[in-house]
Amino acid sequence: MLLMQLEAREKFSFLQLAHYLARIDKSYGKREEEVILDYCTEMGIENLDSFEIDTFCLEENLNNYKSTRSQRIILLELMILIHIDNNFHVNEKHLIKKMTEKFGFDLKDIDDYSQWGKSVAMLSQVANIFINEGN
Repeated sequence: MLLMQLEAREKFSFLQLAHYLARIDKSYGKREEEVILDYCTEMGIENLDSFEIDTFCLEENLNNYKSTRSQRIILLELMILIHIDNNFHVNEKHLIKKMTEKFGFDLKDIDDYSQWGKSVAMLSQVANIFINEGN
């Protein structure tokens, strides 16, 4: 919904960031994978064949989002990924805090972003139930 507004470089950076976020709680599962595949479809890019969390550089990745608009988009979209497993893990909270500080956003705004992400994640799960009903 929002990711198509990112520039090409930002899309590829976002995909790496999403893979990083999905793994920092040591619980990468089917729901996270589905969200990441949805991100790829929306952005019109292919998913990564593999992702090495040990070689990922957060600071370098975050430098790729130049506009405040892009920064807000990635934070909003990551909130969906965070909440898809109904668990806002402490490592995920630390990552969002680092991003908030780096981008100069107010933590109160991030609480609103989190609520939005939680709502979208829940609606996505309900939609999947409706779609797969009867299968």
